[in-house]
Amino acid sequence: MIKKNAIFLLITVICVIIVGFIILSKTTNQNEKEGATMKNSKTLIVYYSRTGNTKAVAELIQEKVGGDLVQIETKEPRPKDYRTEVEQNAQEQESATLPELKTTITNFEDYDRIFIGAPTWNMALPQAVVSFLDSYNFEGKTVIPFNTNGGYGPGSTFRQIKAGAKGAKVLEGYSVKGGEEINGTMLAIKGKNKAEVSKEIDTWLEKIKQLKK
Repeated sequence: MIKKNAIFLLITVICVIIVGFIILSKTTNQNEKEGATMKNSKTLIVYYSRTGNTKAVAELIQEKVGGDLVQIETKEPRPKDYRTEVEQNAQEQESATLPELKTTITNFEDYDRIFIGAPTWNMALPQAVVSFLDSYNFEGKTVIPFNTNGGYGPGSTFRQIKAGAKGAKVLEGYSVKGGEEINGTMLAIKGKNKAEVSKEIDTWLEKIKQLKK
């Protein structure tokens, strides 16, 4: 009886070891595939920026992950006066107007990892960014949003990017306080503040496993 129990115990231990080895092998292979995918990804970093804060974040991201940097611009120049811009943007948001873009990315299908950066305007995306999302096929791509704002957070910008990038895998976004144009503060992400933002971006990219190896 003791011998039978010992044999049963030995068989059980062997089975557990085999199952554990299979699970470990699958996990390792999956991690290797994910790592290879990130390393071989062709990266696009697109951004919309009025005062330069979102541009500053986009440039920091490019320093860390590489890739191509593209600014979203409209065909019709935007108002330079802040109050006029705010009013025009609010009207565009309310009427769901999509401004025509000057920016064209002819090889968009070549990219599989796309960072999309935008400021918070009226607690939402600038309509130019909505136009960008509406202009391309994001099926099968990895989309990573980032945001600058005047202190009120990303608003609905991340939700809009996730909804607009149909068929994409959308990762956790990064949001940071930029300038306060209403108070006359334009570019805030500079000097010591830029260095702090750079550290935050490192932490964020590491968390979502997008740091360049």
